[in-house]
Amino acid sequence: MDLLDDAQLAADLVRAAGDLAARMRAEGIDVDRKTSITDVVSSADHAAEAMITAQLGLHRPLDGLVGEEGARSSAQSGRTWYVDPVDGTFNFVQGLSAWCSAVGLEVDGQPALGAVYHPAQDELWVGGPDVPTTLNGARVAPLADLPLAQLPLATYIHYNTLGVAAVREPIIAAMAATSTVRMLGSGSVELAALAGGRLGVWMQQDSAPWDWLPGAALVIGAGGVARTIPVGGHRWHIAGPANAVAELAELVIATSTMSSDHSK
Repeated sequence: MDLLDDAQLAADLVRAAGDLAARMRAEGIDVDRKTSITDVVSSADHAAEAMITAQLGLHRPLDGLVGEEGARSSAQSGRTWYVDPVDGTFNFVQGLSAWCSAVGLEVDGQPALGAVYHPAQDELWVGGPDVPTTLNGARVAPLADLPLAQLPLATYIHYNTLGVAAVREPIIAAMAATSTVRMLGSGSVELAALAGGRLGVWMQQDSAPWDWLPGAALVIGAGGVARTIPVGGHRWHIAGPANAVAELAELVIATSTMSSDHSK
């Protein structure tokens, strides 16, 4: 399968999904709570996922599919699409602008392609390891490999994790080691911004694949790296320029290990 064809399909899907969700929000949406007051799902999430699922079933019938809202099909090709129809749903339902539609393609267990459409800024990001990342069709500049201390960090802290030292301490250490911190509430918006040089490094623990793969592919396509590090009973996802990611990974491993030792 030609990755350029995949890239065009992914671009079309996320733009259509983002436009659909934006129209539905303007007309009025139904909202349900999932696991907490901030973990919500809307009728736009379901409609956009159904649209993407139908199109992938038509154009890539042998590929697998995993959607955040429950869509599932097994891969017969070694290729799986991960779908987040509305990433940043809390922002979306609150009328905030930091939300997007995202898809990521994994081939033989590795990120191959990501596409993210951010309707509020009409920005379409597409890229991966073998498809240089573009913003609205223009190739982004390669990421500058600056020291960690000179880079802004994007991350997220959930109230459930504040009492978990193995999560809290690495995040606090990362905040102290970087130039400033931003929490936009949409991992794919943040990772796309990182690929475009607007943010410096990104880290979260135990990210779902639909939150991680689309943006991770974009970062790799912009000359950065994306790593998953199992430590302290968690999987840490870290993306950015190579040297800064290596610095941050060492910091996460050290603080996670110390936190685990102190809890014994």
